[in-house]
Amino acid sequence: MSLHLHDTATRTTREFHPRCAGVASIYVCGATVQGVPHVGHVRSGLNFDVLRRWLQHQGYDTRLVRNVTDIDDKILTKAVEAGRPWWEWAATHERAFERAYDQLGCLPPSALPRATGHVTQMVDLIQRLIDKGHAYAAGGDVYFSVASYADHYGKLSGQRLDEVQQGETLASGKQDPRDFTLWKGAKPGEPSWPTPWGNGRPGWHLECSAMATFYLGSEFDIHGGGLDLVFPHHENEMAQANAAGDGFARYWMHNAWVTMSGEKMSKSLGNVLSIPEVLKRARAAELRYYLVTPHYRSNLEFSEAGLSEAVATYRRIESFVRRVGQRAGAVEPGEVTAEFAAAMDDDLSTPQAIAAVHNVVREGNAALDRGDDESARGAAASVRAMTGVLGLDPLSEQWAEDSGADDAAQRALGDLVDAMLEQRKQARAERDFATADLLRDRLLASGIAVEDTPDGPMWTLKDG
Repeated sequence: MSLHLHDTATRTTREFHPRCAGVASIYVCGATVQGVPHVGHVRSGLNFDVLRRWLQHQGYDTRLVRNVTDIDDKILTKAVEAGRPWWEWAATHERAFERAYDQLGCLPPSALPRATGHVTQMVDLIQRLIDKGHAYAAGGDVYFSVASYADHYGKLSGQRLDEVQQGETLASGKQDPRDFTLWKGAKPGEPSWPTPWGNGRPGWHLECSAMATFYLGSEFDIHGGGLDLVFPHHENEMAQANAAGDGFARYWMHNAWVTMSGEKMSKSLGNVLSIPEVLKRARAAELRYYLVTPHYRSNLEFSEAGLSEAVATYRRIESFVRRVGQRAGAVEPGEVTAEFAAAMDDDLSTPQAIAAVHNVVREGNAALDRGDDESARGAAASVRAMTGVLGLDPLSEQWAEDSGADDAAQRALGDLVDAMLEQRKQARAERDFATADLLRDRLLASGIAVEDTPDGPMWTLKDG
């Protein structure tokens, strides 16, 4: 089966055919850096990181651009409230977002453009739209004329033209309330840039169209982002790019929300779970497992119980791979299973892909139990390959630092267990089997399984 992806624009799951053979180009709407990132913010980055990894696994030269919106009404408002310069506020939170992406194992984007660095491209796009009759200047602002593109507007979101509401404040210069802002005239105390229509700053929708085409060309493969961006943001991106003559995105992909109590997680609802706070309760690899296991188009209802279950489940995978390494030697990544590949090709069905991983873990543990080290090593190699595609390989360099504290605890635990095993060995040598059994049972009650092998006793943490 070849890769199929759900396309929001056609409302169908379509076979993926890249614009250029062997190359996959992706633009992902990144953060508006107004505050500290929470789990709802990073889900999109993680989902499209998995897509990128799968495309790379299939041999595509994959180019992913993720932008930073560093000029926006919300950023300006938050900065004023905090009494800090807008640019410093934006830069501070941009670093927080990038640290979160790094901590959760996202591959660095091919490019990370900031909106403020691409005003020239935005001005060029506005001029093209004005020249084609799809935009007009009024009182220092510039607007996109929805009526001029009426035959095509709404094809992404399904919005009816007579129901369109942009969610913008009323402006006297608008010819039609459905029109949206491309350029905002300068206001006292706000940052601005010079243009042929006066000083001002860009509108949100304009920023992404200009950056996407600057880095990926007038037509590229995939445009991604959260479901909440379908309208008006992505609808307006598509409209202004197409109206200017650009083919723009061939596929539109949208991930669903992280919710709490059935509501989309957002700062305005006060139900934010910041990445730094959640990482006090779970390691980064475990949080990533929790966020990428559900299908990207399914809402994820965040709960402490769900996170705890994900932690325990990921540790079973980790425990198996490490157990094989202890028993059978170093394990290098192998091949993904046909079951895993079929799941990933079916619109990145990560629940089924994770199920395929656990199937192999069970087979591998059974092989270890019967002493078949070679089969166990093969299973572990496959598990490393599959979890690598998901950014979850327990033995990858990515998670070495993440496990630093655990490694120290493991060494301390190892010293204590080894001391008890030495006592057990002495008791067995003295044929004091009651004491030997008591020591083994104490370890087992503490979650430590002891296996007697020809090379001596081997201990592992029990699964679950």
